[in-house]
This record gives sequence, C-alpha cells and structure tokens, in this order.
Amino acid sequence: MPQSHEDTKKHKGYKPLDVATERIAKLVVDAAFAVHINLGPGLLERVYEVCFCHELKKRGLNYSRQVDIPIVYDHLTFEEGLRLDVLVEDSIICELKALENVNPVWEAQILSHLKLTDKRLGFLINFNVPKIKDGIKRFVL
Repeated sequence: MPQSHEDTKKHKGYKPLDVATERIAKLVVDAAFAVHINLGPGLLERVYEVCFCHELKKRGLNYSRQVDIPIVYDHLTFEEGLRLDVLVEDSIICELKALENVNPVWEAQILSHLKLTDKRLGFLINFNVPKIKDGIKRFVL
C-alpha cells in the first residue's frame, strides 16, 4: 500500500476523501502496479507515462497528459504555469518519476500543485524502484 503523507492529515479540519475518489485512487495505484510488474525499473519516464495512461484507460478512467495549468499571481494569469504529468478524472494529480535518487522537492512540488489547482489527492509515483510499493506516495489536502 502506498505511503500517506502524514503532515497533510495533521491539519485541522481534515476531511476524509469521498468514496468515489477513493475508488479512483485504488485504480490509479493498481495501474501503477501493473506497469511496474510488466516493465520493471530502468526505463525513461515517458515510457512509464504512456503505459500508465494505457492502464488507466483499461480501467475505464479518463485522464489528461502533460496538462498546462495557468498560474494566477498578483491578479494576473500566467499561462506558463504548471505542467502536470497526468490528471485523472479531473481530480487526482499523478506526478511520475523514473529516477534512482528521491528528491525531497518532488513532495513540495506535488503539494504545491494540489494547492494551486484546488485538488485534494495526488500521487508521486517513482517507477525506478525494485518494489513499486516503495515508489508510491499519496498526498491528501
């Protein structure tokens, strides 16, 4: 089972996710497991992204790849804002990695993406691990 980001649960007023979102989240994790079982570690991020999206589609989920999200700052909208790897069912952000060393900035990145898009659930999925369960982190705001 993927790790939860404990800090996000400690906030006052934390509300559990709804049943539909949790159902989708399980399918997202299942898709990541399927890709890792079939491909293993050591490939390029783009390969994992294409295969991950294929697995999402097989599970009946809608998704968008490389989604540009504008940033509103100082009452101005900048189109060159964020780029999300995969947005599932317009509600779950999935940031995909295929790197040996984990960078703590990735966690800050996904938390920022969740805040700036008003989404509550995100996954950081690193496919370059021996066991995919060690490469999936779940973030809830």
